[in-house]
Amino acid sequence: MATKIEAAPKVGMVSLGCPKALVDSERILTKLRADGYAMSPDYEGADVVLVNTCGFLDSAKEESLDAIGEAIAENGRVIVTGCMGNEAELIRARFPEVLAITGAHQYEDVVAAVHQAAPPARGAFVDLIPEGGLKLTPRHYSYLKISEGCNHSCAFCIIPSLRGKLASRRIDAVLREAEKLVAAGTKELLVISQDTSAYGVDIRHEAREWKGAQVRAHMTDLARELGGLRTIDGHAPWVRLHYVYPYPHVDDVIPLMAEGLLTPYLDIPFQHAAPSVLKRMKRPANEAKVLERIRNWRAIAPDIAIRSSFVVGFPGETEADFEYLLDWLDEAQLDRVGAFRFEPVEGASANALDNPVPEEVKEERYQRIMAKTAAISAAKQAAKVGRVLPVIIDEVGEADEDGSIGATGRSQADAPEIDGHVYLRDVPEGLVPGAIVNVAIEDADEHDLFGAIAD
Repeated sequence: MATKIEAAPKVGMVSLGCPKALVDSERILTKLRADGYAMSPDYEGADVVLVNTCGFLDSAKEESLDAIGEAIAENGRVIVTGCMGNEAELIRARFPEVLAITGAHQYEDVVAAVHQAAPPARGAFVDLIPEGGLKLTPRHYSYLKISEGCNHSCAFCIIPSLRGKLASRRIDAVLREAEKLVAAGTKELLVISQDTSAYGVDIRHEAREWKGAQVRAHMTDLARELGGLRTIDGHAPWVRLHYVYPYPHVDDVIPLMAEGLLTPYLDIPFQHAAPSVLKRMKRPANEAKVLERIRNWRAIAPDIAIRSSFVVGFPGETEADFEYLLDWLDEAQLDRVGAFRFEPVEGASANALDNPVPEEVKEERYQRIMAKTAAISAAKQAAKVGRVLPVIIDEVGEADEDGSIGATGRSQADAPEIDGHVYLRDVPEGLVPGAIVNVAIEDADEHDLFGAIAD
């Protein structure tokens, strides 16, 4: 008598928030796939829907609650996980029909909740997991999370209460995952955490054996080893460092960029420059030395792109403080900048600070900083016209009436989702996402470049 194979239950996923949350979603789905679940691209076909929430800002919480409400309306069987999981009472008060609520990176708990809501089919006869695990990003780039949590106590942030103190992964486990991702087709690794520079501090930078040598759990060792990986066609993948606090040892990774082992790109969350504001934020206030270090970094790796984010309208920020920040940006000439109006977050100590900045002043300062940074970016982009730059292809279009095909990619100065693009004209048939090609830059605007594949 033939054995009947049960249909695999299907899981839908809504993933909100930062790349670290996206990695959590990938890990959850990979485990569920291993347990025999299928993935559903829509609400209608799912036996249960997971909503991975963001709880960093009040606006993000509202977005998460809206997503939960939509999932309940469209499907009805919903499990909530992620950073808003620590506000279960709030979620249940609005959506009492939610099946289960778990917190950030509680993989076993959320998988157990799925098992209870939609029991897995018995008798899996095939290997359902690709070598690199299930991914929610395109095949050619992957986020590599090296730690959870954070040891800082910034006044505007509640990440430690959401995700706990720093908890670094073993260096050999990180490198093994990176190796599998590259073997599975990843051409660009994006190293993420809450504080990449602090990697390994909590485990005293313990060393593990890797490829016959001892390698420390330390940002510089990790960067060097990642730079030694090779794709299936023998090329070095691009390796980007995100969320890098400017500790002294950051200086040691710049030569690796000059050697071509690391992508010349640093994502550093400066947040502000005025010493009085940084003090109120409970962040290091060493802005003058940072400017000197940036000059040194550019002397070593001239093509280094530095991205950062800044908060305007923090409680107590004066017009003089804001002018100081604008002058600092003139000096720093950062390549990519994001700015945010200060927003109180429930549980953050900044909420108790005096001298709040009026909303209309926040908005006016936000517009001024965006105009300043856009002008800096436009000048930097214009300086690239006439150069030939390596570009990774993200998307290839369809041929138009004249048979011309366009494509969209990114230079080494552009991280996915947050930075600019390179728009290519007249690309050859057969060009695919993930290809890295040399592009002659013909034009530029404030944030993007335009060109064609170099002969």
